[in-house]
Amino acid sequence: MAISLHTAFVGSCRQILTGLDGLVSKAETHVRANDLDDGELLQAKLADDMWDLPWHVRACWMHSAYALRQAAGGEFTPNFTELPMDWAAMHAMIADAQDTLSQVSEDELAQLAGRNVKFVLGGKPRFEGPAEEFLLSFNLPNFYFHATTFYDILRMKGVSLGKRDYLGALRLSQIEG
Repeated sequence: MAISLHTAFVGSCRQILTGLDGLVSKAETHVRANDLDDGELLQAKLADDMWDLPWHVRACWMHSAYALRQAAGGEFTPNFTELPMDWAAMHAMIADAQDTLSQVSEDELAQLAGRNVKFVLGGKPRFEGPAEEFLLSFNLPNFYFHATTFYDILRMKGVSLGKRDYLGALRLSQIEG
């Protein structure tokens, strides 16, 4: 059985977004339980030249829901406005991405296949290619990078997390036994 673009992209993003939403909840709980200022986590970075926590939620939204909307129009221009600067805003941005992704049908996504998408940064086209390659070779790896970095920042700051927190709800059947 061949895997569809919908399963590969939408299914994968939705799974990790579920985990990301849980990570946001665990981060907020950690802050409250340890009587920390929210900024202790919200302003945390892995390295000085990297983004802090809110940027990674924004990037996950951008490389999932926003990417699909942009790909449908044939051009992807990154959007770095409206950073989610608190826990509620992060949950809302993740919910928006989930909602957008849940409304994309297999057929809609299949119709994008073969249509070119141009990546434009600073008003200049940087590269272009078929929508399926754009989503799977540019957006999906970026999505995973930012979700993983969010997780890593939380781990670095002492939030008790495991790999299952990151993975979200697996799309597999449980075996009794």
